[in-house]
Amino acid sequence: MQGEVRNSHGERLDYTYHAASNADDTGPLVVIGHGVTGNKDRPFVVSLAEGLATAGVDTLRMSFSGNGESEGRFEDSTISKEVDDLGALLDALGSRPICFIGHSMGGAVGVLRASQDERIRWLVSLAGMVHTRAFAEREFSDVTPDAGCMWEEPSCPLSQTYIDDMNQIDTVVESARMIHVPWLLVHGSEDDVVPPQDASDILAKAGDNARLTQIAGADHVFSEDPTQMVTPVVDWVRQQTQD
Repeated sequence: MQGEVRNSHGERLDYTYHAASNADDTGPLVVIGHGVTGNKDRPFVVSLAEGLATAGVDTLRMSFSGNGESEGRFEDSTISKEVDDLGALLDALGSRPICFIGHSMGGAVGVLRASQDERIRWLVSLAGMVHTRAFAEREFSDVTPDAGCMWEEPSCPLSQTYIDDMNQIDTVVESARMIHVPWLLVHGSEDDVVPPQDASDILAKAGDNARLTQIAGADHVFSEDPTQMVTPVVDWVRQQTQD
């Protein structure tokens, strides 16, 4: 894929494309979206994209607006805005069938987009955030919005806009009922950022199209051994998209 992608605010969205050796610009394409404070260049995201391309699946990893090298302000980054960012990217991709893989907050983005957008034919949630209000309260209740930062990271100011969006969404659990495509949930048993219970809660609302893979000992970003996540995801995506 080549060409510039801009969201509805006119902000350029940065992406990296990994073409498979058997690349077919009309076939299935995987899009990977990151979590809060992340970007497309996180090591496990790169490893996953490379693994998918090696397995014969074209893959694109993106940075949502306000993150990484994408245009926009981090303070304006919200789940709702990122759902729109993903829609703008899908518009640019045309008619290709899409598998969206979302990590953490990107998992919530994927659930909300897939519940309303038939262009997403397959969905993967990696340590996917489900209960957004609870997440914000758990992680940021001691930070003053528009004054402090997320996890004391100066490049990631906590905005009232972000908090308001998390509270308004509250949870994406009920959106599971509107997702009818094949759906893989992957969660580490030692995730202390998004509790494994989030995955169990949304799986209980999903249909027979969804399955959960729990990775023993893995944390939120699969730092101990990314292949524990990459291998089952690549195998599942390849099976789904190449049937």
